[in-house]
Amino acid sequence: MATTSGPPTRHPTGATIYSVAERAGVSIASVSRVLQGSQAVSEKTRTRVLQAAEELRYVPLAAARSLAVRQHEAHGLVLPELSGPYYSELLMGFESRAAELGQSVVLMLAQGKQDVPRAVRRLATRVDGIAMLGSSAIPDETVTALGGSKPVVLIAGDETPAADTVRAENSSSAREVTAHVIDHGRTRLLFAGDPSAGPDIRDRYAGFVAAHEEAGRKALPPVPVALREDDGTALADRLLSGELDADALVCANDELALAVMVRLREGGLVVPDDVAVVGWDDVMTARYVVPGLTTVRQPVRELGARAADLLHERITGSAVPRSAQVIPTHLVIRSSCGCAPAPPTLPAPRARPRRTQPDSPSPRTRRKRETR
Repeated sequence: MATTSGPPTRHPTGATIYSVAERAGVSIASVSRVLQGSQAVSEKTRTRVLQAAEELRYVPLAAARSLAVRQHEAHGLVLPELSGPYYSELLMGFESRAAELGQSVVLMLAQGKQDVPRAVRRLATRVDGIAMLGSSAIPDETVTALGGSKPVVLIAGDETPAADTVRAENSSSAREVTAHVIDHGRTRLLFAGDPSAGPDIRDRYAGFVAAHEEAGRKALPPVPVALREDDGTALADRLLSGELDADALVCANDELALAVMVRLREGGLVVPDDVAVVGWDDVMTARYVVPGLTTVRQPVRELGARAADLLHERITGSAVPRSAQVIPTHLVIRSSCGCAPAPPTLPAPRARPRRTQPDSPSPRTRRKRETR
């Protein structure tokens, strides 16, 4: 039977709950209540404890408690939100792989939280490790707030000494899809997406710029829009009104591109004759719309699964030194870029069963039957 006697469990940075209490000038019980999210403390005490914990880079060791009972409690996953197909695919990949590893998943959404780093620190008290998306919605200090005290995997983020990273390749495929559109004779290309929203969008715009430079052209500034359906509709309205002038749109994701295509058609423009449109992700809808959406296939579900694998390896101590994994992406050419539509694939004709005729009796048999 486990007991609570003996010296306090020491944090990897050397800090303990005692040193946090000493620095904050409060009791150990108050520190415990704050870190457990209890409301039975004053805001002043809460602020002092959280500041002391951050200065000491202290996070309670949920992993140590888990090892005591020979199982891990959970993997934490921090996402900006859950709207759109990207986040649902990422979550399914992460959760499915975690389940295969015998782990549960505690999901936290940054949307609507005023203090994301604090929320992540609270989450860290309940899990053995955390995976989070590299996005402007999740501040950089959220990673450093854990101070190396918890295993952290950064998804679609920049390399950092504070965490392992796993991301899809962005720059080369963005250069390739942009060059493909330029080869169709388009001269007024716009990039739809906000490079400041995250490293993945930034790198896609960098590929957009590189393709222009290779063609001896100067890329136009990006059109900074969010990557949701409503933003795609609004972007198409700006084209229809003449506020924006373009003969091709390179969209930072498929949700944006598909919404643009629908609204342009409603406004009387033809894709790709009037405006070519390409996207990113290769969601299921991309292959069924007319014209089919030329895009870049990003294995989002694999991205989530790789993050769960890497986090599990780091928690169990089997991971190699800090790693930065990059998953390849691939250009998928359909017809929204100006290419001719692929001929429809007709199913092979079904073989008709041969009709068998009953054997005709021989003349001798017929004569025998007649004489009976």
